Amino acid sequence: MSDTLFATSVFFQLSIAGNDLGAFHTCDGMGAQMEVEQFTEGGNNGFTWQLPSRITWSNITMTRPVTSDTAKVVKWLNEVIKKVERKDGEIVALTPDGTRIASWQVQGIVPVRWQGPSFDPASSQAAVETLEIAHEGIDAS
Repeated sequence: MSDTLFATSVFFQLSIAGNDLGAFHTCDGMGAQMEVEQFTEGGNNGFTWQLPSRITWSNITMTRPVTSDTAKVVKWLNEVIKKVERKDGEIVALTPDGTRIASWQVQGIVPVRWQGPSFDPASSQAAVETLEIAHEGIDAS
């Protein structure tokens, strides 16, 4: 049997340029797609070379119920509006007791979309915010 730890519940801590934006309940879209070009070599009829070319990183979407950390995201967005700069950040997966499971260094982050909460007194669901970011690449740490 493996000694691998399987987390049953995870949350994600997001920081950008050392600026802690708080914990999120979901992190979706972390991934990449590699374009592959085919090259047919003369005299080689057995296969076609598959050559990697460009990598495309998908946007990352993070969601959470509205907390006091919502103000941190709005403050960061206002800073970006004043001066758009790509900044590096980190996403850390944590267990409920704060144990670090994994982390990813995210390069060149810029905001794509922030969706604030919808407040409906007739609904018993928590108000949720969503943050979508674009980036230039990910390194696991």
